[in-house]
Amino acid sequence: MSRPEDRLPPDLFYNDNESRKYTTSSRIRNVQSKLTKRALELLELDSPSLIIDIGCGSGLSGEILSSISPADGGPHIWVGMDISASMLGIALQRDVEGDLLLSDIGQGIPFRPGTFDAAISISAIQWLCNAESSEVNPQGRLSRFFNGLYASLRRGSRAVCQFYPKNEAQRSMISNAAIKAGFGAGILEDDPGTKNSKIYLVLTVGGGETQGDTASVVKNMPDVDVQDARRKSGITGKNEMRKGSKAWIMRKKEQMKKRGKVVKASSKYTGRKRRVAF
Repeated sequence: MSRPEDRLPPDLFYNDNESRKYTTSSRIRNVQSKLTKRALELLELDSPSLIIDIGCGSGLSGEILSSISPADGGPHIWVGMDISASMLGIALQRDVEGDLLLSDIGQGIPFRPGTFDAAISISAIQWLCNAESSEVNPQGRLSRFFNGLYASLRRGSRAVCQFYPKNEAQRSMISNAAIKAGFGAGILEDDPGTKNSKIYLVLTVGGGETQGDTASVVKNMPDVDVQDARRKSGITGKNEMRKGSKAWIMRKKEQMKKRGKVVKASSKYTGRKRRVAF
C-alpha cells in the first residue's frame, strides 16, 4: 500500500471525504489518542500551558490537550495549524476548544518569538519531505519550519514530533534540519524493530532548565531506543575556516541553497581579496 504523502499533497489528499473518514475512524482515533498522550508524557508539563499543535487536522490531538485534568498539569490551551481546509472545517463543526489557523508549515510558523510553552505534532512533519514539483525544495521547507518553530518557542521549552519516515535518509534529513535550526534533538523509538514501532523527534530549546539536554527527557524510560543526533561540542567545524575566506563563502552559499534561496553562481573570483584602492 502506497503512503498518502506519495500520492498527493496534504491539502489535496485530505479533501472533504478523506477528512471525514479519518475523523470518524475508531482505529485512527484510538491511535491518535495514544500518540498524543505519549507526546505529552515526553513534554513533562506540570502546569496549564500554551501549546502549538502542528498539523492539527480535525482536532483529535487538541481534544486530548483540552481534557488533561488539573492533577496532571492541565487543561492546556492550544493553537492548531493545518494546511487542509477540509480538516479544519470538520474541527470547527466539532466545536473544538483550540484556535485554528489554515497555514502551510513548510512556509514557517507565523507567530511572535517566544509565544508558546511547548509544541506537539502527530503524524505530520514527514509530509515536508515530499516534493510535488521541481520547484519544491524539501530541505528548504524543513529549514523554514524548524527555524520558525524554534523562534516561536520560549527558551527552555520542548517540542515532540511523532512522525513516520519513509527510510533512514528521510529520518536523518528531518533530525538534521532541527539541529541546524538550533534545537537539541534526539530520536526516541518505542518498540524498535517491530511493526508497532513509533518514532518521536524530541526537541529542546536552550536557555532554560533543560539547556537543550534531550537525554534528560527520556532518562530511565523502559523499552526505548534513543539516538542522540545532537552535535558534540568542539566538533562543529565552525572554527576551521576563517570568516570571509573562499571556503567560508562556499559553505554559506550551500546553506542558502538548502533554504531555497536564490544564490549567485560561483566563479574563480569568489572569495578573492580585492586590492586596496588609494
